[in-house]
Amino acid sequence: MKIFNTLSRRKEEFVPLEPGKVKMYVCGPTVYNYIHIGNARPMIVFDTVRRYFEYKGYEVNFVSNFTDVDDKIINKALEEGVDASVISERFIAECRKDMAGLNVKPATTHPQATKEIEGMLAMIHTLIEKGHAYVAADGTVYFRTESFPEYGKLSHKNLDELQSGFREIKVTGEEGKEDPNDFVLWKPKKEGEPYWESPWCEGRPGWHIECSVMAKRYLGDEIDIHAGGEDLIFPHHENEIAQSECANGKPFAKYWMHNGFLNIDNKKMSKSLGNFFTVREISEKYDLQVLRFFMLGAHYRSPLNFSAELMEASKNGLERIRTAVGKLAELQQKAQGAVSMTAAEQENAAAVKDLVAKYEAAMDDDFNTADAVSAIFELVKLSNSTADEKSSPAYVSYLKETIEKLCDVMGIVTEVKHEALDAEIEAMIQARQEARKAKNYALADEIRGKLSDMGIILEDTREGVKWKRA
Repeated sequence: MKIFNTLSRRKEEFVPLEPGKVKMYVCGPTVYNYIHIGNARPMIVFDTVRRYFEYKGYEVNFVSNFTDVDDKIINKALEEGVDASVISERFIAECRKDMAGLNVKPATTHPQATKEIEGMLAMIHTLIEKGHAYVAADGTVYFRTESFPEYGKLSHKNLDELQSGFREIKVTGEEGKEDPNDFVLWKPKKEGEPYWESPWCEGRPGWHIECSVMAKRYLGDEIDIHAGGEDLIFPHHENEIAQSECANGKPFAKYWMHNGFLNIDNKKMSKSLGNFFTVREISEKYDLQVLRFFMLGAHYRSPLNFSAELMEASKNGLERIRTAVGKLAELQQKAQGAVSMTAAEQENAAAVKDLVAKYEAAMDDDFNTADAVSAIFELVKLSNSTADEKSSPAYVSYLKETIEKLCDVMGIVTEVKHEALDAEIEAMIQARQEARKAKNYALADEIRGKLSDMGIILEDTREGVKWKRA
């Protein structure tokens, strides 16, 4: 298995620190509002990475945090006249709902920044003791970037370049710094803000120290994989490396993974452009499985363009897979062929194995979900062309279980469980059936049209009336 490592800028063979185990940290959202579809991409991508490791037999310790103290959270709390914790807890709950809708598995641990303050104070104290941090006159604690010679190794910028030619990525604006590139570990409180006691001042942690402390507590000083969006490479992940390696005296993460940006109709997502979408808003138009399927249709490191047309294409693609699995489920119930596979079916089963190998080869090559999805579609095509009422139960089951297993690795649910129809719709379907029996086809068509307007599509089959939501 090979992973593109942002640190080395090349694909590297994955060799875990501990055989059979993966320690993985993914930066989570700042919880001040509903998550947007840009937040959803790393959630979906790295959930899929985790699932594939598990499919390969690894035991994965997956940690993803909630940043629950931040200027945006505080500002929203001040607007509503409530404590900041009210805002953060509200949107952690909403985030969990959206993650469930996206079929993102809960992390092994979902730490919250405000519950890890003690660990942050301890790491800051260690950095000061070792000469990697200093306290300004107002009590602000800064990390001394010049004390870490490898600073810039993730973003591939050295300190001289940062100071002279790359002002757009400088961390500037704070008073009391020894150097413009030094960054905040602890800052004094402001009026109306939550704060904690510290040896330096009443205040709160800087953003970067959170993840270093949570990764250390729940995964250890050294971890296998650290991941997030490419916008986090500098300064967030760069600063995490500096403070973690200086505090712990060990390499921090062996592999760094970053997903590409998400654009909307080929433009950067922005509230000012009116192209800003939350996951909750998308869920009003689409099954969130469609959004997940769309996200996995491109390689995670590639920029991804979101549009209505591409979402419709993803909806249709997902429906093709689900229809194929549904057909196999029906065949399972009424299969009358030989119990064991015929010679022809064994040949087809060998082709299935080849497609599974193709799927795994794609995923082993830096988690190429786009090519893996193509292998699933080839399986669907094979299934549609070779499975029928005469097929053996063994062959039908083998096809169905294989497609379901590969989709499950991607978090794609192939079986759609519809909620019970409400009484009005049930009554309308029954009335249509009675109209058909009475040969009142005009009324039957009228009812069918009304159901269609309500998003209920009817299909008349030999087994009776079936329905699905549009």
